[in-house]
Amino acid sequence: MQMRVLGFLLTASVLCASGAPAQEVRPSWAEVARRTHARFKGRPGTLALFGDSITVTQAFWAPLRSARRNAPPAFEAAFRRVSAALRPECWSEWKGPEFGSEGGQTVRWADQHVDAWLRKLNPETAVIMFGTNDLRTLEVEEYRTKLRSVAQRCLDNGTVVVLTTIPPRHGMESKAEQFAKAVREIGAELKLPLIDLHAEILKRRPDDWNGALERFQGFDTFEVPTLLSRDGVHPSFPKRSQDDYSDEGLRSSGYTLRNYLTLLRYSEVLEALQPAAP
Repeated sequence: MQMRVLGFLLTASVLCASGAPAQEVRPSWAEVARRTHARFKGRPGTLALFGDSITVTQAFWAPLRSARRNAPPAFEAAFRRVSAALRPECWSEWKGPEFGSEGGQTVRWADQHVDAWLRKLNPETAVIMFGTNDLRTLEVEEYRTKLRSVAQRCLDNGTVVVLTTIPPRHGMESKAEQFAKAVREIGAELKLPLIDLHAEILKRRPDDWNGALERFQGFDTFEVPTLLSRDGVHPSFPKRSQDDYSDEGLRSSGYTLRNYLTLLRYSEVLEALQPAAP
């Protein structure tokens, strides 16, 4: 099945055994998102992307606007919903330190600066992913505490939060899993929508997700035909699989996979913020 939705369809209309339509299905985080959004006083359609080099790069998010090869119909429908709502500058211009994304940074940096980002941007929604750089310097409890603080301050601002788990990392597989688990736990505690990039990578390439493996030695850094690049840290972005949303593309390009998962979840958030059907 080409389209793999993230565990549920937000507004799936299903039939009961009697053949009558069931009530609209909403995810467990939808009510919290709607209560948060009720406090929002900024511009609709603003999306902040808070993170490190895996976020600040133009390989993340920006390509969706112009290229979606082999995209399933449901994915294109999600894109249309997002494109109709999202302010143009939030596709590619809201990048860099003043917008909450910078290479080499950790959740400590986010904890120090998130209030300034919220004052400057006042985003309707924020996608947050820190942790890859933190693996070398933070223990999981500090990571959990500071990430939760960043998320809570966004919520207090009226900003809907979407958390993202970090990718697995070469040589630090166990600790990366601990960090991913911490993100899942924060998401469950605060009832936030989650993009489980870590789990999706392992599901699609359980044995060879790591571009640092010997079998990929002949490839350039981002050209490996798997989900992590040759450095074993960053998602891959091979030219042949860029913006290819077929099943094969989604298991061959790490940034394409992240773009796919993020678009679907953000589309679900936008729909959850719509008034419930009577």
